[in-house]
Amino acid sequence: MSAHDKHVAKLRRLATGDDLAAIVTELAWLARHFHGGWYYEGPRIAGALDALPDDRRARLATALVDRLAAGDPSDADGEAEAEALTTLVALLLRRFGEAVAVADLRRLLDHATGRWIWWLADEYAQLCQVVYETDGTLPGEVVAVLRRTEVTGYGPTGLVRQLLQRVREPVLNPGEAWSDLLLAELPALGADWPELVAHARSATSARPSDKWDRQARALLDRVGADLYRKTALTWLAQVGRPRTVPILARAHEQDFSQAYDPYNSTALRGLIWLLALAAEGADAEVARELGRLVETSLRKVPGIGPRNPKVANAAVHALARLDGEPALAQLARLSTRVTFKGTLKELHKALDARAAALGLSRAEVEELAVPTYDLTRVGRRVETFGDVTAELVVQGADVALHWRNAAGRPVRTVPAAVRREHPERLRELKAAAKDIEKMLAAQAERLDRQFLARRRWRYAAWRAQYLDHPLVGTLGRRLIWLVDGVPCGYADDALRTVDGAPVTAADDAEVTIWHPIGRDVAEVLGWREWLERHAVVQPFKQAHREVYLLTAAEERTEVYSNRFAAHVLRQHQFHALAAVRGWRNRLRLMVDDEYPPATRELPEWGLRAEYWVEGAGDDYDTGATDTGTYLRVVTDQVRFYPLGAAENSAHAGGGGYAQWIPGGSEPTGPLLLEQIPPLVFSEVMRDIDLFVGVASVGNDPTWQDGGPEGRYREYWQSYSFGELSATAETRRDLLTRLLPRLAVADRCRMEGRFLVVRGDLRTYKIHLGSGNILMSPNDEYLCIVPQQSGSAGNGELFLPFEGDRMLGVVLSKALLLARDTEVTDPTIVSQLRRR
Repeated sequence: MSAHDKHVAKLRRLATGDDLAAIVTELAWLARHFHGGWYYEGPRIAGALDALPDDRRARLATALVDRLAAGDPSDADGEAEAEALTTLVALLLRRFGEAVAVADLRRLLDHATGRWIWWLADEYAQLCQVVYETDGTLPGEVVAVLRRTEVTGYGPTGLVRQLLQRVREPVLNPGEAWSDLLLAELPALGADWPELVAHARSATSARPSDKWDRQARALLDRVGADLYRKTALTWLAQVGRPRTVPILARAHEQDFSQAYDPYNSTALRGLIWLLALAAEGADAEVARELGRLVETSLRKVPGIGPRNPKVANAAVHALARLDGEPALAQLARLSTRVTFKGTLKELHKALDARAAALGLSRAEVEELAVPTYDLTRVGRRVETFGDVTAELVVQGADVALHWRNAAGRPVRTVPAAVRREHPERLRELKAAAKDIEKMLAAQAERLDRQFLARRRWRYAAWRAQYLDHPLVGTLGRRLIWLVDGVPCGYADDALRTVDGAPVTAADDAEVTIWHPIGRDVAEVLGWREWLERHAVVQPFKQAHREVYLLTAAEERTEVYSNRFAAHVLRQHQFHALAAVRGWRNRLRLMVDDEYPPATRELPEWGLRAEYWVEGAGDDYDTGATDTGTYLRVVTDQVRFYPLGAAENSAHAGGGGYAQWIPGGSEPTGPLLLEQIPPLVFSEVMRDIDLFVGVASVGNDPTWQDGGPEGRYREYWQSYSFGELSATAETRRDLLTRLLPRLAVADRCRMEGRFLVVRGDLRTYKIHLGSGNILMSPNDEYLCIVPQQSGSAGNGELFLPFEGDRMLGVVLSKALLLARDTEVTDPTIVSQLRRR
């Protein structure tokens, strides 16, 4: 007899006595150690208590609910017991029937409000029905559990649906900040507003029908479109904020505390569609809020993925329906930032529709979509607030607001008179500053993709869109261009060659973006010196961009590269980076399934690049998340195929990639690497170098022991202090030139793969690839965990480009260790002084 059977038998014996405390203890044990299905095991456990008379049933019900109420939700074991015990109590109370006091049913329902859904829908509905028939109402949070149980499809039955047909209030589920605000304000808004909200709840299709739109316009006419616009913006501004009614869930489950309520999300979609109909003209505030909703709704939640793509897609549809520059700007910005495939497809459709309407290509529309944000000069906007002046200045990737008082003197904060007399204009100026920062990041990413886009411009159009545009000009003037084949950059208010000669061109001269591949070494070095001479910080690596040429090994393998094989990457970080760089990838689960490789399609070149990876490890406890996703992947070959070739696939855990073609047709082989245009090969390999350089477990300073069971110790050691990648080589070359300008230059020197720093306590070798540190004597390992946002030397050293976080980590560690006697962090100090 199993331990479980023994406890059920003991429960049956206890039911003939009066020791209720012992019964509660047995039930708690069974709840904690439950291993079967509640539909089968639950009735057996409940049936063991059939011998209890009605009076003891009522007392047992009270004792069980008392135990639940006394539990500590912060305790993981206690929460696990509470979840199982709550379900078990529901089974018992249904079996006990009228012997249970309604007060105890109410208490059990109160306890259940912290649940996302109720697994046994019949039992929950029956308890709710008893309370509803007694009280004439149900708490809103209880109704919310009922609705989520039905909407998500976790075993809903006729009892749930029947009860929900009777229970109509509240109109939305409470527990979310936005729905709580709507529920609080709705009674005072007027008789037509509940009907408007009810119409929003009918938004069950992916797009609004003509009939839905007609009804929506009629309702907006009754409540007032402008009033709806203002009211809805206040509601929508709360979307994405923390829940007001916490959701309890065990650590191994999905994090529903950050998810959107699935019942409310349908109404949310309808409210967004209504907002698009209520907005008029070029409504920057509405466009801004819709853009925020897209990003907020696609934020990933552990165990769930994107919070709510349905709402994100509704916001994209609303943006597509709005006229004017602000909405188009949001669509263009989001198309460079969104990585979720479904929403990205909707964004592309919206931009393609705009392009078709204007008779332009989508690339041209994306260029024209960038607003000026009322900047009157490149990177500057001046606003007057009475006697006070504000200057908005774009400084690299940041936007600053500078204030001058009535006397013309600079002041550090917003003058009180501006806050008091111009609150709306001040709010709009601050919002514009945030919008500009977001758009700058999006445009920098778009420009970085132009190397493979094969774009060519006529000089007049290029100058207007990239050099003199008030916003994009802050990026374009920091890049190198080819004007009729002549390399030039912007300095001293003019386009100039590397030697400083001004460049002029006819309006129809051809302009392309400059790339170092295929250029003379002297030219590349000359532009690097030019950047330093003019203190130009490029928005991404261009003059210092890594170039990847075919190696001898790749010439021998002919059709594949092993340059970035045999690395161990953190899968989620790799997946996120791949999406940002335009690669298509699927997270691999530790299951019996097939997956394609990470893929980047290059339609302008008729090519597809593949990076072969597979799940690492077979131990679910140490190698996967609670939802079964591999924590790490192992890398293999890089290959190129024609764009239309069948895709390869392989088992999640490895075993070799192959093409599966229906009908027995021959698979398409990989292309010879020597046939791949050098620019394409270099940019693809640069992406993969980025994936490895950022996501490798070798970068983690806490993995000196090799991670789980030490299985990656050899890899960690070889990566942490091994040969430098092309990116790290660029880092070394740059530091060699710039280190003499550092305040601690006399304590630093370059030595092979390391930046060597002389402190007062020790001498340190910082690896230029991983940022990991060895210290004297005997190359003892020093563990320093960098901050998430490593700045490049904390402003102590000019760097000619943005975006190399590891460079910032290396410099920050160098500055810290050069003054090692001033270190106060006890974890670091204990390592420095250990002998």
